[in-house]
Amino acid sequence: METNLKKKRFSFSSLSYKNQKIVISVTFLLIPMLLLVLFTYIPALSMFGYSFTDWDGISKTKNFIGFKNYKTIFSDVQYFKPLFVSVYYIIGAFIQIIIGVVIAYLLSFGTKFTNLFKGVYFFPSLINSVAISFIFIFFFAPNSTLDTVLNLVGLGKLTHKWLQETGINNVSLTYVSVWRYIGQNIVMFSAAMQSISTDVLEAAEVDGANKFQKFIHIVIPGISTILGLQLFLAVTGSLGAFETPYIMTGGGNGTMTFVIQTVNYAFQNHRVGLASALAIILLLISIVITVIQRIVLKERSV
Repeated sequence: METNLKKKRFSFSSLSYKNQKIVISVTFLLIPMLLLVLFTYIPALSMFGYSFTDWDGISKTKNFIGFKNYKTIFSDVQYFKPLFVSVYYIIGAFIQIIIGVVIAYLLSFGTKFTNLFKGVYFFPSLINSVAISFIFIFFFAPNSTLDTVLNLVGLGKLTHKWLQETGINNVSLTYVSVWRYIGQNIVMFSAAMQSISTDVLEAAEVDGANKFQKFIHIVIPGISTILGLQLFLAVTGSLGAFETPYIMTGGGNGTMTFVIQTVNYAFQNHRVGLASALAIILLLISIVITVIQRIVLKERSV
């Protein structure tokens, strides 16, 4: 009897190599998947449900009102005006990608102290966004660091109220975002460029290709996958811009983004139902942009 029990007893080592890999993979993925479901998918589904109610975020009662919140949003263009602010961040994202690719190319081929430069560029990404925002509040303050530097180099006429003037303030905030995240792009692009075979580059050089031609015809196609990923993250991040404008300007003077507007409706105006509808709309816009972006990148790669 004991011998039969031992035979029936489960043993991990008795599994085939393929089954062992499956068990290990499932074990390692179980906790991340559980956290993802608890803190992402369930809240998202709850938010979708709240968008059909008039819940204020405080009371226990949630009255079902159907599509009233969505009708309210689509009947007033004012709700979509903050989306135009995202254009600044999207333009900044493209500039960030372009500069990141160029610097990564310069660092990846024949530059001394490459790792030192990568560390310097990447360091701002490690700083907390709140700390960065406060640093740049003082940097852009009237007669502070930026104005002083401009006066010293004879460009005093270019001084502005960087965070107060409409238009200029969004450019200033976009600059902060570019400054902070460009290091991530440089590191990612540089890592992708390291995977390009040096034999291909040397063959192109033997055939008479200059650095610009190698960059356009070899390097860019070689990093197209990571380039598409970084472009996707940059665009979606631009649509969801929140910390920097919220801390530096509070969304005032035309700097309010769609996310700041949503947060204000939820926690200041106590209209969680309407804010949830706004969040769902932003999610749908992000999905549409992502699909378009994937189609465009796929067509170019064919």
